[in-house]
Amino acid sequence: MIKAYAALAPGAELRSFEYNPGELGHDQVEIAVEYCGVCHSDLSMLDNQWGMTAYPFVPGHEVAGRISEVGSHVTAFKVGDRVGLGWNSGYCNQCACCMTGDHNLCSDAEGTIVGRHGGFADHVRAQATSVVKLPDDLPMDVAGPLFCGGVTVFNPILQYNLSPTSRVAVIGIGGLGHLALQFLRAWGCHVTAFTSSPDKHDELLALGAHATLDSRSKDALKAATGSFDLILSTVNVGLEWNRYINCLKPRGRLHFVGALMEPVQVNIFSLMAAQRSISSSPVGSPSTIATMLDFAVRHNIRPQIELFAMKDVNKALAHLRNGSPRYRIVLKHGELEEANADV
Repeated sequence: MIKAYAALAPGAELRSFEYNPGELGHDQVEIAVEYCGVCHSDLSMLDNQWGMTAYPFVPGHEVAGRISEVGSHVTAFKVGDRVGLGWNSGYCNQCACCMTGDHNLCSDAEGTIVGRHGGFADHVRAQATSVVKLPDDLPMDVAGPLFCGGVTVFNPILQYNLSPTSRVAVIGIGGLGHLALQFLRAWGCHVTAFTSSPDKHDELLALGAHATLDSRSKDALKAATGSFDLILSTVNVGLEWNRYINCLKPRGRLHFVGALMEPVQVNIFSLMAAQRSISSSPVGSPSTIATMLDFAVRHNIRPQIELFAMKDVNKALAHLRNGSPRYRIVLKHGELEEANADV
């Protein structure tokens, strides 16, 4: 039996939950969870904002742990290996996307917390193809957030062959944005952080920004007209996007990695006149995750985390819901205690 924490209804508190995972698939591995990041997507799924949550719902898709069991056809892992698991827990491994290394674009990709139970548990299972070994020099407590937040902001750097001489700006310096600043700075880019809080200037410079720009100031945005090759948006709220598009250079790109639910209202002439573009991307493939982990180790890139005991999962979710983490929450697994009544 796997011991976990689950919600029985949208927005409900998580309670102790056990389930029988059945026989391990021949192409699967089982991971003994040691740490699991708490992502805003866990909240979105908990609240069924995307209309695809099945209950009982066990969140958790930023897993770091050790292999505890391997399927009969698995040769890439052995018991005891340090590994991580992100948003996707399986792929068809046959379509054109999978065969060209773009597993994250597979139309049949399985979500770690979509229709199955995730990593707020003592163990979690996944197809071996979706699991990535951790570099020896990467501490396990900070590894989990890299498997979702980290690769989400790193993926477009690779996908669009971003030049190290590019001038890049980041909107939203939170769980995703604080990692974006670090990756872009290490990549060699000149990095600007859009912020509505000028008093965060020194903090944002310490995270990797070369400069900050007050996003509430129309004059500051106007002065930045034509400044950036790429603007990376990590927010999930609507903004006056035309003002940001005007900050792009000719052929510049406004790229969305935040899960914005409302339509993006833009003036097509601001795109057409300077051949600018708008794009978006999901998390990265296992290959991209492995590349990102190696890059993070080489450049000492780490998420800033706040640790909670797994039994305090509801406190951690409330902390995230209030928008106050600096900057990622990670659950540390211990003995699963009954913080609430059994379900």
